[in-house]
This record gives sequence, structure tokens and C-alpha cells, in this order.
Amino acid sequence: MEPISFDKPLKIDARPIWQIVMDRTLRYQLLAGLILLAVVAFQLTPPTGLTPAGYHSLVLFGVTIVLWVSGLLPIAVTALLSMVMLPLTGILPAKQTYALFGNEAVFFILGAFILAAAMTGTGLSARLARSMLVRFGRTPRRLALTVYLLAAGLSFCMSEHAVAAMLFPVVAEIADSLSLKAGKSSYSRLLYMSIAWGCIIGGIATFLGGARAPLAVQMLRENSGLDFSFTDWTLASITIVIPLLLIGFFILERFFPIDIDDVEGGLRQLNRKRLEIGKPGANEIITAVVMILTIGAWMIYGRELGLANIALLATAALFTFRVVSWEKIEEYVNWGIILMYGGSIALASALEKTGAALWIVKKGLGAFAPGPFVVIAVISFVAIILTECISHAAVVAILMPIGLGLAQGLGIDPKIMTLAIALPAGLAYCLPMGTPATAIVYGSGHLSSRDIILPGALIMAISWMLFLATVFFIWPLIGLKL
Repeated sequence: MEPISFDKPLKIDARPIWQIVMDRTLRYQLLAGLILLAVVAFQLTPPTGLTPAGYHSLVLFGVTIVLWVSGLLPIAVTALLSMVMLPLTGILPAKQTYALFGNEAVFFILGAFILAAAMTGTGLSARLARSMLVRFGRTPRRLALTVYLLAAGLSFCMSEHAVAAMLFPVVAEIADSLSLKAGKSSYSRLLYMSIAWGCIIGGIATFLGGARAPLAVQMLRENSGLDFSFTDWTLASITIVIPLLLIGFFILERFFPIDIDDVEGGLRQLNRKRLEIGKPGANEIITAVVMILTIGAWMIYGRELGLANIALLATAALFTFRVVSWEKIEEYVNWGIILMYGGSIALASALEKTGAALWIVKKGLGAFAPGPFVVIAVISFVAIILTECISHAAVVAILMPIGLGLAQGLGIDPKIMTLAIALPAGLAYCLPMGTPATAIVYGSGHLSSRDIILPGALIMAISWMLFLATVFFIWPLIGLKL
């Protein structure tokens, strides 16, 4: 009888059994401790000037933040749990709570996901990417710049995460055809970082780049009755996006110098792929027409017809022409983000309606009375730092109730406060956990943590200072005055 062999040696945990059990059950211990603290806090007498409902909404808000930051529960589950607790604890009536889940932002982002899925599923976005790179990427610098601007441009009209996932294999084709070695080629690092930064910067330009903008605008609408049209938001954000794109590529070139002479091999590979897929099919043409008409309708009729209504009509057209199927859509739609929307908006509404958000602001300011610009600087700084650690949408959900309370207490335009939170919340450059776009390119093996963090810290500081300069000098020219 042959002896049993093991590929890896067995490891025996020699610790006492109680230590092993404590280590294996740490997550459950933390959850139990958090529940116990919440139960105790709910029984305490509310502080002066705060109603019981307001106090309980603050306790629930605190627990939600801890769960979002710690990751003890999935972010969508945490949002739904906080939503369930609103009627159970008597903070808001059940009918009012669940009505908030049916708000316009939820259906707008659902429509945006389906439109992006159609572009990716039909191959339209990949065809566009290869065509643009072959046409404009004749030299190493132009190829990298085209990748960068293409990532930014596509992020104007579809989720930045989807853009990064779509461009990644295209750039991998180029890297392989040019024999760019992981860890040795500076040019390969430039290409992959161009995807990440292009997606991040371009993703804040419109409502379509990520979940945070529709979520922030819906919270603004629930709190103050004010609103942003598609054009209004883009006009405010583009004043930051354009200079940031120019500065960003300049920094990338300095950190990752071009170390090859030509890119002919990469262009030949892209051309080969273009020939293999042939001419655009009917589904690609229909998707392109629907996408153009939808963006045009958002810009011209968005305020009158509603962004969500236009998005859903566009998705109905895609299903009518059988461009997409529901089975295919389920692969692309991020249901977790959609669920988080409803829960986050309900919790933010509870903080506002019970007076808890305004109470936080008054207590936090105390005798200190900062000017509006200082408040905007502080809250935008908190947003841009916090977004490196947790979801962009979670940053918006955490800061919007407080920010809108500050705006009300200090007489700041709530629309400026909304921009001051939502725009910096999308600019996570430094850590792979900050945004899926960075995580995707980090997974290529061509980038180290140092390659991402050092230039990321620099562009993050520049982004914040550029944002403040835009608030002070540019936005007053388009009617956004502090």
C-alpha cells in the first residue's frame, strides 16, 4: 500500500480551544457587542433639544455607519436593515418609510445600469474602444492618452466600474502584443493607470458615472425640494473634470515615463480583433441610437419629463427590439447598489424629518461660527478622505444628512453642499478598495501598491484644491454662489 502524500504539509493549531473559538467567532462577537450597545443606547434619555424619534434615528445612523465602515454586513444588507428598523423603532411610519424606496433615483440608476449592460452586452463599447485606439493611438504617448480620454469619455455615459472592466481586456491585449512585462515595463503601468484615473475623473461628470450623484440629488430633493437637471449637474462638474483630466495625465507621464519606441504590435492586434468581429450588427446600431436619443432627452427634456422616466422608456425600447433579455440584464445590474439607495434615502429622510440632522449641526458648531467657504472646505475634505475607505454611495449617505443640516443652519445653498459632498466622494485614487476601477487595474499584476498610492495622494490633494478654487472662482459665474 502506497503511503499517503500531501501537496502541502498539515498545520496543527496548537492554541487552546477557547482561543480558537474566540478567533473563529470574532465577527459574531462584534455584531453581538454592537447590538447590545444599540439596545442600551435606545433606552437612554434623549439629550436636551432632541425628540425621542430624533435620538433613536441618531443611534440607528451611528450603528449603520459602523457597519458600513467595518464591513461586518454587506453594504446593501446594512441599508435595508436600517430601513426596516425605522418603523420597528417608531422613528417613521411604515407607509412613509417604504414609500421612500420607490423614489426616482432608484429607477433612474436601474435604467442607467440596463443601458450600460446593452452597450457592453452587444459589444458596442468594446468596438468603440478598439476603433478609437486604432484611429488615434499611432504613437506610445497618443495611445496612452487615448486610453485615458476614452475611459473618461465612456464614464460620462456609463458606470465607471463597467468602463474599467470593459477596457481592461483591451489594454491587456495591447500589453501582451507589445511584450510588456509585469513589474518591469513603465509603459504598461501608464496604460493601466490611464484606465483607472480616466474612469475616476470622468465618472463624476454626469449622473451616469456612478451611484453617488443620483443618490445625493434625491436626498437634496427630499430635504429641500431643490433639484439638479442633467445639464445643471454636468455644467457644474465639467468645470472640475476638464482641468483635472489635463493635470492627471501630466502627472501620470511623470510617474510612469514611456519606455518603448512604437506600438505597432499593439495596433496590429487591435485591428485583428476588429476584423474578427466584422461590421456592427443590428443590436449595436439600435443600442447606439437609443443611447444618443436618451442622453439628448436627458439634456433637453430631463426637468420636464423626469430623468427616471426617460431612462425607463429607453430600457423599454431596448426590450421591445430584443436588444437585451432579462436573463442577460441580471448579470450586469448591481442590485446591491439599488437596494442601498432605498435604505440610505429613508435613513437620511428620518434624520431630517425628526430634526436630528439640524440638532447635530447646532451642537457641533456651538460657539464656533465658521464661514460658508470653510464649511465647504472641511466637508469636501472629509468626503475625499472617507471615500478611500468605503463605498462612494456610503460616503454620500453618511455625509448628506449632516451637510444639508449645515446648509440650513448657516444659510449655504443646499445645491452647493450637495456638490461639495458628491463630487469629492467620487475621487478615490489611492487605495484599491476605494473604487472598483482601481481594484481592477491593480489585479493586472503590473502595478504595485506604491505605484497607485504615491501618484494617487498627489492627484487627490490637487483635486481637492482645484475643487475649492472652482467653488470660489468659477461656480459664481454659473449661478452657484455661497
